[in-house]
Amino acid sequence: MSQYRFLEYEDIQAIQKWHKRLDDNRGDRARLRRAESSEDILLTEAFFHFLQQVPETDTWRKNLATSACIAGALSQVKADKQSNSRIHNKKDRDEIKRIASFAEQLATPLEGKGKAPMSELRFQQLQKSTSTDDFYRRIIRAIHLLNGQVNIVSLANDIIHWHKEFEYQSSASPANRLAVRWATDYFTAHAKN
Repeated sequence: MSQYRFLEYEDIQAIQKWHKRLDDNRGDRARLRRAESSEDILLTEAFFHFLQQVPETDTWRKNLATSACIAGALSQVKADKQSNSRIHNKKDRDEIKRIASFAEQLATPLEGKGKAPMSELRFQQLQKSTSTDDFYRRIIRAIHLLNGQVNIVSLANDIIHWHKEFEYQSSASPANRLAVRWATDYFTAHAKN
């Protein structure tokens, strides 16, 4: 299954660095966490601090709603969890595929737990989000179900992918659709657990 990647190396470095700085800037984290929608995030000073940290590219500047959703979601993440994927080949040269994706994490039981953090029903609801606010609320819920331990690069790429499909249209090829990619990772991990 092909991986859609929207973030360049410099974007990845910037969001990881910004996320680490949130620990020292609790005011920005609190403002972003209190926002109920990605639209609310657009009106905060904390969001403009985020924009100052990321590269000045179209990825961030032209898609402010997407950028706001990413900033808000990452403010909910306690730790960038980079665990090995259990569903992809560990010998794969592509580092992204060797690390558990966001969807895989949703199906992989947390330590000491016997079941997936997100139930199939909630997972399907997340996949079928019908508005940006609905998607944002469900993403935040998913992060909380993972106790804030999330692969932030995968999460950010998935948010960008969802917004692109929502604004424009899903790919004609099912293999390139986010819902299919998520389902493949989620249900493959779910079966292995």
